[in-house]
Parts: sequence; C-alpha cells; structure tokens
Amino acid sequence: MTSGNKERHIAKRDVINFLLSLILTAVFLYIAFYDVNFGEVLETASRASLFWIIIFIIILLASHFLRAIRWKVIISSVKPDASLKNLFGSLMVGYGVNCVIPRLGEITRAVLLGKWERISRSSMFGTVIVERVIDIIFLGLSVIVAALIYTGNLYLSFPWLKTTLYITSALIALFLVFILLIVRFKEKFYGVIVKLMGKVSEKLAHKAGYVFKMLTEGFASLKGTRNYILTFFLSVLIMLFYALNAYVGMIMIGLPHVTFSMAWILMSISAIGVVIPTPGGTGSYHALAKSTLVLLFGYGEIISLAYAFLTHIISYLMFIILSLIIFFVLNRQHDNLINVVETEMEEL
Repeated sequence: MTSGNKERHIAKRDVINFLLSLILTAVFLYIAFYDVNFGEVLETASRASLFWIIIFIIILLASHFLRAIRWKVIISSVKPDASLKNLFGSLMVGYGVNCVIPRLGEITRAVLLGKWERISRSSMFGTVIVERVIDIIFLGLSVIVAALIYTGNLYLSFPWLKTTLYITSALIALFLVFILLIVRFKEKFYGVIVKLMGKVSEKLAHKAGYVFKMLTEGFASLKGTRNYILTFFLSVLIMLFYALNAYVGMIMIGLPHVTFSMAWILMSISAIGVVIPTPGGTGSYHALAKSTLVLLFGYGEIISLAYAFLTHIISYLMFIILSLIIFFVLNRQHDNLINVVETEMEEL
C-alpha cells in the first residue's frame, strides 16, 4: 500500500468511526429525551444555583488534578521530574479532543506530554493504557459498591449490568495476566508474537511489535510498592471526588433528600455512559443518568434530565474552553523554550 493510499485508508476509517459515534449519540439522545418537553428541561436547568455551579466546577477540576498526580506517579520511573503543569495540561487537552472525536484524546495527550517533557511517545501511550485499565477496574469496583449500598436490587432495574460486570472482569483478568507475562518474559513473548503475526502479514507483525513495545514500556513504568500504594490511594480518592461531584450536582439542580450514597450510585452507573464511545459521553451519559434517577430514586423525568443536561454541558464546555487555552499557552511556552535552547546551542 502506497503512502497516499494508506493516508486515504486512515482518513476513511476515521470518518467511519466518527459517523458511528454520531449515530450512537443520536440513538442515546433519542432514548434519553423521548417524549420529554426539552423546554421544561432547560427551564429547570436555568434555575440551578450559581453558587453550587461554581462548587461543581471546582470539584471537577480538583478531580482531574488528582488524575494528573496519579499519572505523575505512574510515569515516575520514566520521568521522575515530570511537570504537573504539563501532565494536567495534556490531560485537559485530551479531554477536549474527546469531546469532539471519542478516544482520539488519549492519543493526543500522550503525544503532547511526550513532546512537552521530551520523552518517548510510545511509553506515554503505554501509560495512558495503564491509566485506562485502572479506571475500568475501579469503575467496576464502584458499581459493585453501588449494588451493595443500594437498598433494593440494582440489577433488576439494570439487568444488563451484572452481565457487563462479569464479562469486563473476565477480560480485565485475562489482560492483566497477559501484561504480567509480557513484562516478565519480554523477549520471549516479543519473538513469539511477532513471528505468529508475521505468518499472516509483515505489516501486522510490525504493528504488533509496536503495540507490544508500547504496552511493556507503559506497564513497566509503574514500579515500586510505594507507587502501587499511591496509585491505589489516588484512584480511590478520584472516585470519591467523582461521587462528590455528583452529590453537588444533585444539590445544584434542586433534587430533594439527597445523600452521598445516592450520589455514589448515580456516579457509578452514569460513568458507564462516559466509557461508551460517543463525543464527550453525549447521549449515553444522559440516558444512564436519567434512568438512574428515575428508576432507582423515583425522581421525575424533567428534573432528572435537567441534572444530566446541566452537569454534562458544564463539563463539556469546561473541557473545550480549557483545552484550547492550555494548548495554545503551553505549546507557545514550549516552542519558545526550544527556540532559546537551540539559539544557545548555536552560540556554543
């Protein structure tokens, strides 16, 4: 395949993926807002407390700053002096990109951090995968906790949830065993995988080799008992902040008789909507947040959708605006720094 044909193939694939994400968004938005007066939803959302909106934004930013700290812990063996400013900046830019094109943000933040910190981009891709695996594990744990603290039977209202947990747990277990083996027996696994893929296609073997390198570098970056404990502690703290954000969101929109346990359950289920590949969780988040509030807690559809709409639009706009500001500011700073270094080198 020539470089021109390859580029066209990639562009075509990207367009198809983007169209599929838009179709998913439309389907979930239809499910969420079917037979509901959107004007009433907007009116309810407009009555939200400005004070609690500000608190919501502060907690949201704090939760993502914690994610940047956790990322710093994960890459500490690769780059112990990595700047939190760069970590947080690339994370926010990645979220902004995800609001437009799902999953592209993960690649974007790895590339940006690699550029800004002058480290291997493949190892950064690997650490992003590590992060995502940790996120899925803790999301699964949070759903299990939600099922335990809910007074009724959570799985009756969401019958697909138990099956999803079983399948996800099995896949994560297999993936972790696979990662453990390739990190421990790197050279043997590399040779076997590339050889097997090479029988099918040289191109496939090359890709497999790159993915293998990326995974081993990423997972090998998380070293030491202290870093494991810190990663676990920070992951728990992140989930608590997400639940606190949901709690503040419920107060912000005016839902009565709110408790933190309700917020935890709402956060756990609606977070599944963010995992679904729609731009910024649009549609999927709305459908699951509304379903949780209506089916589990008996709130009305209007106020439930007002909660979903307002919390999502605040997060969405914050990610878009911050990502643009951070990208241009940090990129300019780093480009200026590179120019200064190059000038000094020339003078020497």
